[in-house]
Amino acid sequence: MKTFFTLILSVIFFASCSNSDDKKITIDLVNNPLTANENADPVAMPVIEVAQDFFDFGEMYQNESVSTEFILKNTGDAPLLIRSAKGSCGCTVPEWPKEPVAVGNEAIIKVTFNSGNKKGKQNKTVTLVTNAIPSTKVLTIKGTVLVPETE
Repeated sequence: MKTFFTLILSVIFFASCSNSDDKKITIDLVNNPLTANENADPVAMPVIEVAQDFFDFGEMYQNESVSTEFILKNTGDAPLLIRSAKGSCGCTVPEWPKEPVAVGNEAIIKVTFNSGNKKGKQNKTVTLVTNAIPSTKVLTIKGTVLVPETE
C-alpha cells in the first residue's frame, strides 16, 4: 500500500515538472524604455523644473486658510503627465491640471492649507506623481499657526 502511494506521488511530481511552451517567461512583459545600454537610442522623457518648491506662509491664526501656486515647467522632450497630487494631510489640498503639459509649457499647482485647530509650526507637503524620472516631486509649505488670544 505504501508503494502504491509512493508511486502515485512520484507520477504527480514528475507530471508537474513537465516543460510546456505555454509557461515560458518572456522579457516582453517588462517594456522599460530606459536602459543602461550606451548604444541604445535616447528616449524622449519629460523633465520637471520648479522655480521654487517651497512656500513659507509666515504666521496665520487658527481656522484661516492660505493658498499658493507652484509653477512647474516641462523642460524635457516629451509631454508631462501629472498622474496625482496628494497632500500630507486633509488640511493641505492641491489642484493640478489633468491634461498633459506640453514640452516648454508651464503648469500651475494650486495648494490650499486650512489651519483648522492646528497650532505652532507646520510643515506640510504635496507629493506629485508624474511620468518624469524621478516619478515623484515633493512641494512643501510651512509656517506657524497662532492661537488667538481670548479675553
